[in-house]
Amino acid sequence: MGKKIIQLVLALAIIGLSFWIYILISTPIKFEQEQKVREAAVIERIKEIRTAERQFKSKYQRFTASFDTLINFVLTETMEGERKIVDEDDSVAMAMLKKMKKKNIEKFTYSVKDSLFKKLSEQDVRNLRYIPYTDNQTEYILEAGLINTESKIVIPTVECRAPYIAFLDTVAYRQEIINLIDNDIHNRNRYPGIKFGSMEGGNNEAGNWE
Repeated sequence: MGKKIIQLVLALAIIGLSFWIYILISTPIKFEQEQKVREAAVIERIKEIRTAERQFKSKYQRFTASFDTLINFVLTETMEGERKIVDEDDSVAMAMLKKMKKKNIEKFTYSVKDSLFKKLSEQDVRNLRYIPYTDNQTEYILEAGLINTESKIVIPTVECRAPYIAFLDTVAYRQEIINLIDNDIHNRNRYPGIKFGSMEGGNNEAGNWE
């Protein structure tokens, strides 16, 4: 009887050890898979925010830190562009323009929403402010301002961020996220999350995923 008890205990110990090893191996793999999927969604949306900010700056020579302002801009405002009237290789048409003393350029206006955000619905645009996987509860951190460079030039700056802890599962993968954040800060000298731009200087709104 004692021998059977020992065998049973050993069997249970082996099962427990096998399960522990499985969890030890599978958890990082599952976390990496989740991280890739969620980061892709966060990046896709933050790229749209960057496009909107760049368009806003081209019209107003500054960025905005207000999502209300940015979203209203995308949904309601227009931009002015230029295009050629005729093909410059068309000598007859070019001669006609020259005879009429007209430049081969005409100005036109276009809707910000219909030109750059055609694939997004109005509700998609209104949801740009929210970080994916937060049930529309957590917004991207958006900052904008002006800084003086060493050459005494004032330049507009913008920065938009989504920290890991906002969109990754911090309950199921607590230790993995702690390790991820620690590695980004201390080894990669990188913001622990997804971001573009910098409030410390102009960097062409570069994204840290690029």
